[in-house]
Amino acid sequence: MNYNNKPTLSFWQIWNMCFGFLGIQFGFALQNGNVSRIFQTLGANVDDIPILWVAAPLTGLIVQPIIGYWSDKTWGKLGRRRPFFLYGAILTTLSLFVMPNSPTLWIAAGMLWIMDASINVTMEPFRALVGDNLPNKQRATGYAMQSFFIGVGAVVASALPWMMTNWFDIANTAAAGQIPDSVKYSFYFGAVVLLVAVGWTIITTKEYSPEELAAFNQQEQAEVEQAVCAQINFSKGGSVFTVLGLAVLGLVTGLNLEKELYLLAAGLVSFGVIQFIAAALQAKNHTSGGFYQVVNDVFTMPEAMKQLAWVQFFSWFALFAMWIYTTSAVTSFHYGSSDTSSLAYNNGADWVGILFAAYNGFAALAALCIPIIVKRVGLKLAHALNLILGALGLASFMFIQDPSLLIWPMIGIGFAWASILSLPYAMLSTSVPSHKMGVYMGIFNFFIVIPQLLAASVLGLILRHFFQNQPIYALMLGAVSFVLAAVAVLRVKQS
Repeated sequence: MNYNNKPTLSFWQIWNMCFGFLGIQFGFALQNGNVSRIFQTLGANVDDIPILWVAAPLTGLIVQPIIGYWSDKTWGKLGRRRPFFLYGAILTTLSLFVMPNSPTLWIAAGMLWIMDASINVTMEPFRALVGDNLPNKQRATGYAMQSFFIGVGAVVASALPWMMTNWFDIANTAAAGQIPDSVKYSFYFGAVVLLVAVGWTIITTKEYSPEELAAFNQQEQAEVEQAVCAQINFSKGGSVFTVLGLAVLGLVTGLNLEKELYLLAAGLVSFGVIQFIAAALQAKNHTSGGFYQVVNDVFTMPEAMKQLAWVQFFSWFALFAMWIYTTSAVTSFHYGSSDTSSLAYNNGADWVGILFAAYNGFAALAALCIPIIVKRVGLKLAHALNLILGALGLASFMFIQDPSLLIWPMIGIGFAWASILSLPYAMLSTSVPSHKMGVYMGIFNFFIVIPQLLAASVLGLILRHFFQNQPIYALMLGAVSFVLAAVAVLRVKQS
């Protein structure tokens, strides 16, 4: 598919267009590095953390395709994608101020839901903006630039609690059940940075009008219409998933299995119900609405998306295991404490922030190296090699005793992270119609969210039943998942 004849943009135009990702990553990194700590401080048990985290991926599953569809159809004073940048940034800023002041565990869980929804409103159109504004030959550069800002932003944001304590003498401990001031001030600072960075992109970046985009992409129209008109047997799929979900529900209830499996059952039934609704709309020939079109697009997605689904599934399962369990793994395995009010625990939690900052810093450097690797070995092998580096990094946590040495595995994890954020999109970019860039990027997010929901459903169960509830083994499972992702990417057929 070669339908882009858009003018090339300068380095600084691409820089400005991607700069907002710096702010988005402040919010994302503060969430990933500190929410488990907040949950534990407010009384959550380690084995309850995955189910509390379910808000984040579930929100993305719902919000991203909706925002993608709406942004495809939007055009106003701020353009097509920029209105969503602005509204999402304002909501995220407010959420970052409220989250560390949550008085109870369930308020914190609710704030995670709101905060993640707000981040998704801002983030999803940023991916689509690269496809809107750049010709095919510059898209890899655009996604690499986003990866660079993600790395730089996360370095600072992940280290903020440590910086607040060691540079500004702000306390990193508090009374039992209270969030330390170092975490609170980190969230406040991140909120301001996010709003300023996203505002910079809004002010400095122009968007093509719908008429201009239509002129650029005339050759894709027949392909898009053919996909939209494809007839899918939604009733059959709905029956299969509904029956499967009800069977899981019956087993969980009848055998008194772990409550996390209710989430798996609910997901299967929900997907079945969605297909039944699509089948009813199809039968009445009501196929022009947004709901039907998004569901239909899921089943008529480009072949490259289907081939990359398993790659994304295993990659993000590994990442979610790392984000959920690194704090509890390092504090218990390397620092010997699970008492959230103890100095050892909080020192360990702060060190995890540094480790997260390190892998994001290495990811920023990797974003500069990866294009060189791709030129030498190609997209697939480059991505597979980076995923193997990530697997080695996670696995080494089990064998390194000195926590100060954990900084070195972050190199491999950083390369994997930078690669995950760029190379799958580079492999996908020429297969996605620009006319529907937003909704397809939202659908591609399914392959990020589904493994996260599965991780939230089964990781705690696996640790309890097979690994004596030791969180360090979640990182080992993540390493295995990275290896499976590397194998899967080698099976992707590129056009």
